[in-house]
Amino acid sequence: MPGKVLLALDPGAVRSLASGLGGGSILVSATNGKTTTTRMVSGALRGGGREVVTNAAGANLLSGVATALAEAGSRPAPGTCGVFEVDEAALPAVADAVRPTALLLMNLFRDQLDRHGELEAIADRWAAMLAGADPCPRLVVCGDDPLLAALPPAGSDVLWFGIDDPGVAAPALAHASDSTTCRACGTALDYAHAWIGHIGAWRCPACGLQRPTPDVAVIDAGLDGSRGSQPVIRTPEGDVGLRLALPGLHNVLNAAGALAAAIALGVPAATAAEAISAVPAAFGRAESVRMDGRDVVMLLAKNPAGANENVRTLMLDDREHHLLVALNDRIADGRDVSWIWDVDWEPLLPRVRRLTATGERAQDLALRFRYAGLAEDRLHVQPDPAMALDDALAVIPAGGVLEVLPTYTAMHEIRAEMVARGATGEFWDAA
Repeated sequence: MPGKVLLALDPGAVRSLASGLGGGSILVSATNGKTTTTRMVSGALRGGGREVVTNAAGANLLSGVATALAEAGSRPAPGTCGVFEVDEAALPAVADAVRPTALLLMNLFRDQLDRHGELEAIADRWAAMLAGADPCPRLVVCGDDPLLAALPPAGSDVLWFGIDDPGVAAPALAHASDSTTCRACGTALDYAHAWIGHIGAWRCPACGLQRPTPDVAVIDAGLDGSRGSQPVIRTPEGDVGLRLALPGLHNVLNAAGALAAAIALGVPAATAAEAISAVPAAFGRAESVRMDGRDVVMLLAKNPAGANENVRTLMLDDREHHLLVALNDRIADGRDVSWIWDVDWEPLLPRVRRLTATGERAQDLALRFRYAGLAEDRLHVQPDPAMALDDALAVIPAGGVLEVLPTYTAMHEIRAEMVARGATGEFWDAA
């Protein structure tokens, strides 16, 4: 709200305030992982002795960036850096206002099609943004995403990051993978390895376009189930190790992107790695709280790629699972919920002891899970999130774990219930 008021009073406020950041600024944009990675980049810069202005609570439109800048004031400390998470559709407008020193581009997945349109439309807007930038900022790009790898203009200053650990490759390209054709010629891509959805080691058999060799690469993902990971990442300054409390290969890739961004901004790799390792989970993103003698772990699941990675992460733990899956269809979630049919729930369901479906589209979830083969006696439907939380917790033995997979607005509703019960604090307090 402060940013909206500020922009109404002065539409040029973001540009003038951002110009006062003596340490420059970086914009972080992607479909998945923006909030977590923005926190990691901020932590790395602070570890390197920088003052940071950031929108860590996740308000990632121009108004959210304006709020963060307004809170910093017109005279931030000398050398202060801006680190701003930016919605993928809003990136061109925010970049035009902020004039960033660097851009961190992480991934593009199908998400909120009613709002964003197809991925190619977003990629076209990003390509036009980069082509029109004068000068073009330093680019930090996940070259494992073929859609992103084709975007930097010729002669751009690009630091590429990605994964070089065949041991964590998926058995095959997921059926719901998005960008699997060459942006240059339209030919279907060949994959030596697929990491996350269409992100992988790719090559076009027709025109020869291929994944750029990553400058910063995960050479050992070090996955340790729900306990986190201990990745080893190759950098231009040598290999560094991290200890992440955040589980899953997607968070390892987020950390690699944050490390690459920190290096691009002049922070030593070892310093950045230590600081990134100390960054806690963002609200709703592998956040864990204690309720009624049980751990409640929240894993935001808002599109097929993200939900599939959550399923893959849960599969790393060989135990029974109690799930609370929440689906809303508001503007911030996307009105079209047909994406739940593209999530590969089936491998996880034999390990599910009880699944509670909740949210405005709880019945759609129930239908999806029944078609997936989940037995009726293991499926409970309760559209009210507060009652669903109680129902799910009631059947878990003391000391057990409830894993919550909500869409965006459902996550906020369930967190609000946790806050009301004193289990955690408001998300902006944890920013």
